Amino acid sequence: MSAPLGDLGVRGAALMRLPAISEARGHLTFGELGKGLPFAPRRFFVISEVPREDIRGEHAHRELHQFLLCLAGSVVVDVDDGESRATVVLDSPEVGLHLAPMVWASQHNYSADAILLVLASAEYDPGDYIREYDRFLAEKRRR
Repeated sequence: MSAPLGDLGVRGAALMRLPAISEARGHLTFGELGKGLPFAPRRFFVISEVPREDIRGEHAHRELHQFLLCLAGSVVVDVDDGESRATVVLDSPEVGLHLAPMVWASQHNYSADAILLVLASAEYDPGDYIREYDRFLAEKRRR
């Protein structure tokens, strides 16, 4: 079961530690569908080979939950709930970032070897994306 790592000060964004086992044969980090994550994943995608100067994300989702897990290297993630912001560095497969609906997020400063796994609570739906920050703020105020 995953465990929260503390308050980021951004509603809907939380770092979570995944269970892990270290032994002479290596390191194993694991999760079980339906246990430990705040949602049951329905889709995943992997981001890699991102030039260090590029920014990914820069959007929010109306209904979708995401769980970001950096499997190798590191990536910086900025999260924003419309009132508070935080920056976190994902650099271990033991610590993931849960993004609830209506959290604006962007990823940047990918290391050359970064591999980011993203678990999503639903299939791809372009209508669920909010890609303009001002629109995100307006929708947050209406909720």
